[in-house]
Amino acid sequence: MVPGARGGGALARAAGPGLLALLLTVCAPLRLQAEELGDGCGHLVTYQDSGTMTSKNYPGTYPNHTVCEKTITVPKGKRLILRLGDLDIESQTCASDYLLFTSSSDQYGPYCGSMTVPRELLLNTSEVTVRFESGSHISGRGFLLTYASSDHPDLITCLERASHYLKTEYSKFCPAGCRDVAGDISGNMVDGYRDTSLLCKAAIHAGIIADELGGQISVLQRKGISRYEGILANGVLSRDGSLSDKRFLFTSNGCSRSLSLDPDGQIRASSSWQSVNESGDQVHWSPGQARLQDQGPSWASGDSSSNHKPREWLEIDLGEKKKITGIRTTGSTQSNFNFYVKSFVMNFKNNNSKWKTYKGIVNNEEKVFQGNSNFRDPVQNNFIPPIVARYVRVVPQTWHQRIALKVELIGCQITQGNDSLVWRKTSQSTSVSSKKEDETITRPIPSEETSPGINITTVAIPLVLLVVLVFAGMGIFAAFRKKKKKGSPYGSAEAQKTDCWKQIKYPFARHQSAEFTISYDNEKEMTQKLDLITSDMAG
Repeated sequence: MVPGARGGGALARAAGPGLLALLLTVCAPLRLQAEELGDGCGHLVTYQDSGTMTSKNYPGTYPNHTVCEKTITVPKGKRLILRLGDLDIESQTCASDYLLFTSSSDQYGPYCGSMTVPRELLLNTSEVTVRFESGSHISGRGFLLTYASSDHPDLITCLERASHYLKTEYSKFCPAGCRDVAGDISGNMVDGYRDTSLLCKAAIHAGIIADELGGQISVLQRKGISRYEGILANGVLSRDGSLSDKRFLFTSNGCSRSLSLDPDGQIRASSSWQSVNESGDQVHWSPGQARLQDQGPSWASGDSSSNHKPREWLEIDLGEKKKITGIRTTGSTQSNFNFYVKSFVMNFKNNNSKWKTYKGIVNNEEKVFQGNSNFRDPVQNNFIPPIVARYVRVVPQTWHQRIALKVELIGCQITQGNDSLVWRKTSQSTSVSSKKEDETITRPIPSEETSPGINITTVAIPLVLLVVLVFAGMGIFAAFRKKKKKGSPYGSAEAQKTDCWKQIKYPFARHQSAEFTISYDNEKEMTQKLDLITSDMAG
């Protein structure tokens, strides 16, 4: 035996418990810190009155030893609706793995394991704290939760499919944040969607609602078709689908027709490219070839560099102001020219106005749209809210090899029926004005019978009559006194108190009136027509 070996072993045995204790002491704060800071929250999208929340990795297995804690709110005065789309937590005791909801006055849960969990909770508050905690486990998807205010009792989760409903027509409310939740859709906005598709994700794909806002959807269930053709739209990829018994479509406002484009003079660009084909002939990739329905090459910019600042653009003149609800784009459409735009922004303007950039409605920042991923397949993006303009520009931000575009604008004419741009604002000529511009939107415009404004004519006429009567009375009184001095200077006191004298002394006692009309001059009210997106999209 090597000398000192036994002593070394004894030292190791003696140091063993101490070393273990040291390791535990060092690791415990790290574990506690992980549980406190946590990373247990996954997908989270919130808006004013709705949102979506999941555990991390959903629908995969949630991580060990983590905490997710978030407070969600809806406008004050509203009640909060919670809907659990999925809950799969491994623990059966809820000791270390659980989902818990806590408000200022109530507690709901903890929930875990195979216990019966209410799919919907209607809380008596507008605010609740969601806490999800995990310990050591092997499996479990965690949770998916959606919420909305009590204004939307027909709230559904992002996991609802059309096949879950039997009615041929129904309306539901989709929360914000369903676009990136796992789940497939098949079909498109024209032919309809396979009934196995997720409802809210399909509504985003069809441009019925915006993912960051959520919204109401109206669904029509119809007989299925033999094949469903997929397309990339609004950041959602719809897949091709096979025969199904049923399909569904969405009702819309009808403003989704193709806006015709005249290639002669209606479309222009910052530059264009000329190529040479195999025969040595020049091929001009002009702006006039940018119409999606035309065959042949697209428009392509003259600059092929990919490291310069985006400055190329394709401009379309619609001839008059129109309501534009979406755009479809493709790349070059030529297999030997793999050119396409990967992302772009939209500029717009009207006659004699400056260019403005389309901005997101939530963050009021320049909105970058997802473009094409190849030269061939069309991609659709919808504008919620719509653009109302005569001129629009597509400004590429990123592209593959060279900027190349074909476009089709979707929308409609502005008519009395679909024009939601009329914004009644209180005229400055009225006697009542609002300090806040948004208050004038909802304030009713008074009618002539009930209006509290002041009618100048009604007030001025009684005042003029009053002045005339005063001077007339003074003249009569002076003449009477002069006559009295000439006739009988010693008139009795009784004569001075006759009714006639009283009428002269108080000439207006029988004619006093406090009645006059206060009203608005309705003819001076102003009606302003503004773009839906002017206020929040100023460049």
